[in-house]
Amino acid sequence: MTATDVLALLPLVLVAATSVVVMVAAAVRRNHALALGITLAGLAGAFWSVFFVHPRQVTALLSMDRYALLFMGLIVAASFAVALLAYAYLAQRKGNHEEFYILLLVATLGGMVLSASTHFTSFFLGLEILSVALYALIAYLHERQRPVEAGIKYLVLAAASAAFLLFGIALTYAELGTMDFSRIAQLLATKADLSPTLLLPGVALIVTGIGFKLAGVPFHMWTPDVYEGAPAPVTAFVATVSKGAMFALLLRYFNQSGFSHGLAPLVLVFSIIAIASMVTGNLLALLQNNVKRILAYSSIAHMGYLLVAFQVGGPMGASAAIFYLVAYFVMTLGAFGVVTVLSERERDADLLEDYRGLFWRRPALALVFTAMLLSLAGIPLTVGFLGKFYLIAAGASVGTWALILILVITSAIGLFY
Repeated sequence: MTATDVLALLPLVLVAATSVVVMVAAAVRRNHALALGITLAGLAGAFWSVFFVHPRQVTALLSMDRYALLFMGLIVAASFAVALLAYAYLAQRKGNHEEFYILLLVATLGGMVLSASTHFTSFFLGLEILSVALYALIAYLHERQRPVEAGIKYLVLAAASAAFLLFGIALTYAELGTMDFSRIAQLLATKADLSPTLLLPGVALIVTGIGFKLAGVPFHMWTPDVYEGAPAPVTAFVATVSKGAMFALLLRYFNQSGFSHGLAPLVLVFSIIAIASMVTGNLLALLQNNVKRILAYSSIAHMGYLLVAFQVGGPMGASAAIFYLVAYFVMTLGAFGVVTVLSERERDADLLEDYRGLFWRRPALALVFTAMLLSLAGIPLTVGFLGKFYLIAAGASVGTWALILILVITSAIGLFY
């Protein structure tokens, strides 16, 4: 690595360094406001540095191209918002909370590594950096039963999905002899004697591991329980940064590298996952009376919508997916932000009764929440509507009419809840 490579990694370096500074500051003196200030300063510096990085490939592991920098900026901005939301939320509760910001920064770092990964090694390292920090963040309010239960569920299922992922990587490497995404694409395009005996099971296991993180059906079972049990700011982080980072990796690995075009069955697999996610997410949301669980099933459906653009591929599909993902970040952070602000010391504001008559008590929050929900539903003139319109246009450009029809029908179902 050269000095230019280190400068290209500046956003990652700043986030990692900030976590160390917060840890040292907490060791010297416990101060919640100071920990927040250092965290926000570090994240702001990382976001600012994104605009000054010259795109380049840094070793075989990370590509600091415009695609990665876009997602890094999005991840850092979302983490900044979560840190702000968490301060007032945690200030109501006794004890020291500096560790929360260390974990948040480490998880943010893992998400950033995922978005820039061009190699299975960096992919898995980024995933584990993100996941291990999430275990503790989800169970952070350890004096309550539900957060601990949610943390244990996520720990067990995430460990199982990581095992699937590692086994899939091993099988793929055994067949292709490389773990570099671009080299894999070249081999798939040029080698006619590839054996599906190892390759197809390997890819299937990798898709299983990725599907867990995205919470696509049938890998979604953890989502409502973890969303309900985790502290509200952490739920916002899981719904945005964790899923967004994995989708960025998915888009690079399967689409940009040309992997999916080398294995035709993958098109059918992702179509099934997209359809199942849109249908299951919207139908099960109709049965809920808990706001966090409703938003959990809604997020499952939105991952299905994103997979429609992923199936399109090419510049238009990628552009539609990125636009919709940015809109999803804004909508989800806004919705969970209102839940966080309304939450009390004893419990989160996650029941429908907590929102009855909200306009007369907190009119500003009611207007923000209404705007976020209308946007999630895809009502015209909202960013959610523009995102879905873009997805439909991308799907129509390649004739994926079945996926488009299901997207429209399930979006109409989503209007009810």
